Amino acid sequence: MLPMMGRGGSIILVSSAMHDMGLANHSTYAATKAALRSYVRTWAAEFVDNGIRANTLSPGVVDTPILDSQAGTTEEAAAIREGYARYTPMLRLGRPEELANAALFLASDESSFMTGSDMVVDGGVSNV
Repeated sequence: MLPMMGRGGSIILVSSAMHDMGLANHSTYAATKAALRSYVRTWAAEFVDNGIRANTLSPGVVDTPILDSQAGTTEEAAAIREGYARYTPMLRLGRPEELANAALFLASDESSFMTGSDMVVDGGVSNV
């Protein structure tokens, strides 16, 4: 895709707040998200002469149907959501539109001075 991107292009990889945390039983997931973060840092340096920016978007837990797949019943799914919300400093899950807004920012000229950055939208879970 790189040859098809024009100057001012923006690459956004979705990582996770997990790339910066040490949480038991999440080693493979965290390692793959850390790899994405590494790609972005390298691409930021490699693509600068092409006028192409690269950044990561690192969400925390977002309230999407994938959470239902972690449970057998509606009650279990509600308990999972409540547990994640209690774990998050903002005491709630992220909403899909909050991540979409962050991605739109990274894709737009409003973030034209950002490259190699990691935009963390996780309700504070990785920093508080």
